[in-house]
Amino acid sequence: MRSTLQKFDGRAQDYVVGRPVYAQEFVEALFRDYGFSSDSVIADIGSGTGKFAGQLLERGCTVYGVEPNDDMKEKAVEELSGFVRFYPVKGTEAGTTLEDHSADFVTTAQAFHWFDVPAFAKECRRILKPGGKVFLIWNVRDMNDQLNQEAYEIYRNYCPDFKGYSGGIQKDDERIRAFFDDRYQYIEFANPLYYSEETFISRSLSGSYSLKEGDARYQEYLKALRDLFAKYQKDGILTMGNHTAAYFGIL
Repeated sequence: MRSTLQKFDGRAQDYVVGRPVYAQEFVEALFRDYGFSSDSVIADIGSGTGKFAGQLLERGCTVYGVEPNDDMKEKAVEELSGFVRFYPVKGTEAGTTLEDHSADFVTTAQAFHWFDVPAFAKECRRILKPGGKVFLIWNVRDMNDQLNQEAYEIYRNYCPDFKGYSGGIQKDDERIRAFFDDRYQYIEFANPLYYSEETFISRSLSGSYSLKEGDARYQEYLKALRDLFAKYQKDGILTMGNHTAAYFGIL
């Protein structure tokens, strides 16, 4: 079984092409209702290729993008090269290397389900300023969407590492409840996704569980994905039900 870190080797370009950003309404709410500002210093843990970090940087924040995988971190540096307030950091949820009480907020987008929860909580307490909040963020596929149900079956049938979307984490998952000691708020915002065939395939190949070229049944897997796109596309665009969800609180 590949380690968590190795699961993302070689996936950075597909991540850039296929992974969505987070609902614009959600980002606006952070700045309107939850204390984020252009002066905020944010530790974005498991920042990957910088999808969420980029949305914060566009608002003028200072963002420390903490990422253990070299491929992903290097792609973030490339993608976010225009932002002088982006600081890439090689680190983990348990060892960010950031200074004590240096961050106004900790965010983690599409990554918490990989973390050692107690170690991450301890590190958050160390790096956050007094009263600083943690936001656990996901793009969540809507499972009343027939497309997502059929995609799930393709991943389940072809990908031995598939444990469910977002590592199988559920709404109000016990890991989330334990992390916040049951003291958190939840918000969600519609974020439907629109894919061409190319971006839909990249989205699928970006998954940690996805087969890679050279794996057994890879060509079969690609054909199943292309057939799924053809079934649901309209005028060359596939619409996927999805929403941005966030859990947040003070530790």
